[in-house]
Parts: sequence; C-alpha cells; structure tokens
Amino acid sequence: MKNYIIHDPWHIIEDQFRAEHNEFSESIFSIGNGRMGQRANFEETYSGKTMQGSYLAGVYYPDKTRVGWWKNGYPDYFAKVINAVQWIGLDIRIDGVLLDLAQCEISGFERRLDMKAGVLYRTFMAKMPCGAVVEVTAKRMYHLFQSDTASLQYTLRVVNRDAAVSICSYLNGDVINRDSNYDERFWVPIAEDIQDDLVLVTETKKTKFRVEARLRNVFYVGGVAQSSGSKRKETLYVGEELSAHLKAGESIRIEKYIAIVSSLNHPLDKLTEAAQNSLKQIASKSYIELIQLQTAAWARIWEESDIQIEGDIAAQQAIRFNIFQLNQTYTGEDARLNIGPKGFTGEKYGGVTYWDTEAYCLPFYLATQQPSIARNLLLYRYQHLEKAIENAGKLGFNNGAALYPMVTVNGEECHNEWEITFEEIHRNGAIAYAIYNYIRYTNDSAYLTTHGLEVLIGISRFWAQRVNWSEQKQRYVMLGVTGPNEYENNVNNNWYTNRIAVWCLRYTLDVIAQQQTQQEDRLYALLSKLQFKEKESALWLRIVDNMYFPEDNERGVFLQQDGFLDKELIPTTDLPAEVRPLNQHWSWDRILRSCYIKQADVLQGLYFFEDEFDEETIRRNYDFYEPLTVHESSLSPCVHAILAAKLGKEDKAYEFYLRTARLDLDDYNNDTDDGLHVTSMAGTWLAIVEGFAGMRVRHGKLHFRTFIPKNWQSYAFHVQFRGAKLFIKVKQEDVEVKNLSNTKISIIFNGEQLLVEPELKS
Repeated sequence: MKNYIIHDPWHIIEDQFRAEHNEFSESIFSIGNGRMGQRANFEETYSGKTMQGSYLAGVYYPDKTRVGWWKNGYPDYFAKVINAVQWIGLDIRIDGVLLDLAQCEISGFERRLDMKAGVLYRTFMAKMPCGAVVEVTAKRMYHLFQSDTASLQYTLRVVNRDAAVSICSYLNGDVINRDSNYDERFWVPIAEDIQDDLVLVTETKKTKFRVEARLRNVFYVGGVAQSSGSKRKETLYVGEELSAHLKAGESIRIEKYIAIVSSLNHPLDKLTEAAQNSLKQIASKSYIELIQLQTAAWARIWEESDIQIEGDIAAQQAIRFNIFQLNQTYTGEDARLNIGPKGFTGEKYGGVTYWDTEAYCLPFYLATQQPSIARNLLLYRYQHLEKAIENAGKLGFNNGAALYPMVTVNGEECHNEWEITFEEIHRNGAIAYAIYNYIRYTNDSAYLTTHGLEVLIGISRFWAQRVNWSEQKQRYVMLGVTGPNEYENNVNNNWYTNRIAVWCLRYTLDVIAQQQTQQEDRLYALLSKLQFKEKESALWLRIVDNMYFPEDNERGVFLQQDGFLDKELIPTTDLPAEVRPLNQHWSWDRILRSCYIKQADVLQGLYFFEDEFDEETIRRNYDFYEPLTVHESSLSPCVHAILAAKLGKEDKAYEFYLRTARLDLDDYNNDTDDGLHVTSMAGTWLAIVEGFAGMRVRHGKLHFRTFIPKNWQSYAFHVQFRGAKLFIKVKQEDVEVKNLSNTKISIIFNGEQLLVEPELKS
C-alpha cells in the first residue's frame, strides 16, 4: 500500500516528487472527458520511470494474439485502445541544457488534481545541472464542455540568473504501447503541416482510423505575447520553437490549444474542417475563460452525482475521486462507446469492454444521469448482437444463440486467455441482468420490444444449448466453466453461472408473457423474425425446473462449484502478509488448488438475486465465503460491503467500503501503476447508496434502509427515479429526504411508506 496522497475533500494532492512511484502518480492524476484522456505524464522531457499514455475513445488496433497453442474458436487478435498523438510535449532548454526532472535537484514539487473543476495542476522548483534554478507552474484540461479539445498552460521562470531559454512545443505521432505484441507500431503518417497551426494527420494500420490533431501555440515572454516561433516537420512530428533571453526573475509562458478529431466521428473529407472549427472555438478564449467553462461543466455533473460525507475526509476524498473518474471516462453521448476497466489511465485490459459495465456501472448512471445515458450502454450491446451470434457460432452454437464477448471493442471476442474466452460465460448473464435492471428502474418497457427482448432471446438460446442433461444427477448441468472467481478455472456447475442462466431463461419467458398482453403485434413480429418456436419455451421451462445447483446441506450453503469442499479450507487470516497479493507471489498452479476466492462468486449471485433468498441463507453463505476471499479483484469489496450492510455487519461494511473507495488512492493491490480500476469505482458508489443507504427497487418503488458509519457525522446523495430527483441525507440522529423535482414520489424509507411532495413547482 501507499499512503502519500494527502487527504482533501476536493483535491488529489502529492506534495513531493517520488521518482520511484511516478507511474503510480501518473495513473492517479489521469484526466479525460469521455472522448479522450491521458495519464499525468510531464509536459517536459522526463527520462525516468514513466508510461506514456494518451488515448482516444473508440480508436483501437487489433493487435495479433500471441499464444503458444492455438485452439479452434480462438480470437485472432486482442483489440486495444492504443496510444495516440502525444500533444502535451515540450522540449525546454536552459542555456542549452534540457530540462529533465530525472537530472535535477527538485524542491517545492506539488501535483494537484482539482476534481471540482476538472483541472490538473503541477508546480515545482528545479536546480539544473547547469546551475540554473527554474520555477514551473503547469495547468492542463481535457475540456468537458467540448470533448474533442484540450489545453494546457505552462509557465517557467528562471529564478537565480539570466539565461537563454528555448521551448519547443510539438505533436508526436511516433508512439507505441508498452504492451504491444512484437513491439508493433500502430500508426502510419498521412500528413504533416506547419503553415499556420501545427497539424499532424495519422491513420491506424488495419482498422484505418484517421486522426487529425491540430495545435495552436501562444507564447508569452514577460507577459507579452510573441509572434510565432520557428517551425519544423518530420515524419509523424511537427514542432514550433521559441527562444528568448530571460533576466533573473522573468518568465516565459506557453499555452497549447489542441483539437483532435477522428474518422470515427467525421467523414474523411470533413476532418480538417471539424478540427479547424473546434480549435477556433477554444483558441478564441483566454485560459481563465476556459477554466471557467470547465468548472461550470463539472458543476453540472457534481450537482447530480456528488456524495457528501461529513466527519471522514479520507472517505469523502475517495468517493469523489471515484465519481470523478467515472464521469470523465464515460459521458454517455455516444452509444458506440463504453467503459474500459482502465478508462483513459493505462493500457492494461486494452481499454475495451467487459461485463463490469453491466454489473457495476449501469446502476450508477441510472441513478445519477438521465435514462438516455444508461440506455446507450444497453444499445451498445444491442448493436453488437449479430457479432455475439457469430461468436457463439464459432464455438458450435446455432439457431441464433448469442454469446457476448468477455472482451470487445466492436462486438467480436478478442480476449487472449482460453479459460476466460471459452469458459467465463457468466458474462452473458450480466448483459441480460442489465436489461432487467434498466427496465425495473426506468419503467421503459418499450425498450423490450424494440431492442431488449431480441438480446434476451439470443442469450437464452445460448444457455439452452450450453447445458446438458446428466443421467447420473437427473438434472441439467453446466460443465467446463469459469465463474466470477478466476482463481478457479474449468470447473463443473459453478453455482453462480447455473443460477444466472436459469434466471435469464425465466426472465425471458416472463418478458414474452408480459409482451403478449401489452405489445402483442410487435411481439409476434419479433418472434416471427427470430423464428422462435413454442418448443423453445417448453425446453427453457424444463431447464429452469431441473437445473442442478451444488449445495452443502450440512453447512446450509451453496457450493461455488462441484468439489469445492475437497479443498483445504484455510481462512485468509492465516495467510502471511508477505504472500499477499497471491497473484504476485504464488504460482498459478498453487492458486488454482487453493480455496482462495479472487472476488465475490456465490455472493455475486446473492447480491443480484437477494430477493429470492431469506436473510439467514444469505448470512450463512456470507459467513462461509467471506473469510476465504482475498479481494484481489477490484470488483470484490463493493459486493461484500453491500451484503455486510444488509446483514447488519456495519463495521465490515465500512471496512469494505474504504477498501473499494481507496483501492487506487492507497494502491491496495499494488497494481495501480498500470492504470486505475475505473469500472470498479462504480462499486464505491454502490457501497454507499445500496450498502449504507440500502437503496433497492421493488415492485416499482424505491426502498431505503439506512445506517451510518460510527465515525461519520452524515452522508448525502442525489438519486433520480422515474422523473423524480431525491436528495437523501443520513445523519447520526435523523434523516432528511427532499424531492428536488416537480414529480411527487412514494418511497419506502426504513420500513415506512413516505409520499415525498415536490419542492419545485411546475
């Protein structure tokens, strides 16, 4: 763990430069705007430990899969969101010596992320090898108000003597991913231009995404604007340099305004026009005006999604950090985009889509944004339904059976581990559950006949073909799967997978029955299109009624899979601290043979389907599995926090909240260097709203059952539900509920029905 991030309610702050942890800090201080983003790399040259990272949402490369043993059905490539043009770069020389913090004596260093305004700041004093002392202040933004643009301001003052200073501002397209297979480069040059603005046009190999980056530099010396500097261009590079002789105490400043547009969003013949227009809009404003626009845009976000905690600054900082990263990763403006597990903060997982979105992120957007935002997440999967059917076909399934990919950017499976690609099929269930979650929350039942039911039928057809009848058990079984606990591979009858398969089949049949009474004509048109036969319904019902679920009747718990009790059950409290995390110390063979659980598995099912089980059943399973869980997946602590809260284990709920909330800020799993755990950040929000506040949707109504951690004075949040907007504040002694809309709403609050009248008058 690391603990040098200073606790502050609205800022992420490090107060000195720690070269050995620079990559960790680059992740923590990452910024973005839903369309693009970047790790907190330095503007000036840095020869120390760093990982370059600038990313454009939806622009990807199919990096060739690299495995030793090919298997039928294996994806040909691993799609990844790739490093894009490096636009922040500055080569700075003082008396001919390059400014490089790896070669300087540094003092007064601070890096600060203002989450309220969405601005990254950095200041430092550096004594260079040539003896010059320089003071630097840098500001950087990815504009939330205009998502194809960004800007930075960089001010340098020579403190101790006169000096010759040169600043070269550039665009560099010769970039590479650290995890590139065979060290392949992804970009080819199309054009470089330095006539007016600096312009770099590049294109990805294979996928042919065309990107135009257009940069305008404005230089100031001693506060006076300068005419443009000398320009030069090379292949995949354009730069502009200004030189000046500064007296001691004088400063030089550069402001960089960038527009980056791609063929994902514009026709090829309109790229230049789009870039020119976007750049013109931001370059016409002062940097103060840009910060004001950025602050206003973030204020609108915070008005809907902020959670306020009184009495615990570490917890307050953590929840805001998680909410900030979620909102700068995904804004919902484009249904072709989704939420990568690392967002714009690193390369791991390729920046592409996992089941995390549906299982963890959707509830956050449902409650804090307009329904169209969550609907776009569902449409993303609907648009990929044909690819999901193709994915299933490659594995031998037919008749429209759909298997959604474990990892994707365009609907095709591109994961490169066989035990995940072929076996972790429970992800299909998360897609179906997201449809259910969206419908019960928004009551947008029309979505079912236009989009949702088609997806549900494809998924259900997959489950019906994936099970087989066991003569020995006289039950349907599911063989050779991997459940959410990836510390078990190729197991039989994973309880969660079997449970969610049965739930999917039953829910799909329920939707069909419902639509027969509400949208009969549309329903029959859809069923005819899909060639849905009555015999399919009959088979699905047989599977629902006869699925096998492993249990231990003596303990009264559901077994994670067949044979789980053959393991030596040693609680995690008996593990020496020096072997944690296990995945960084034990062999994979040893992990697979152990009883240790990477993340909630059986408990994931009890979280999703808690209304199907009584509280004592949930308690027995929680008490059995929680001591065996090492939480080495970022997705694990939040589920445990929610269930602990439900069971009245308030201390445990708070412990797991803090672990999920500060997972990255404190680097619990020693893996934040390669990027943040963005999708699990939604779990932090869930831990408070569904955990501490106990929010549920039952029979079309919001229910709350609240508690407050002992060391908090209060916590407060907003939720939107079917046109109403509630403000909930939970204090040690009482609660406050307000309706900040013009729609009245009836809720169940701590067991009592409340009619909450609007405070806003229409």
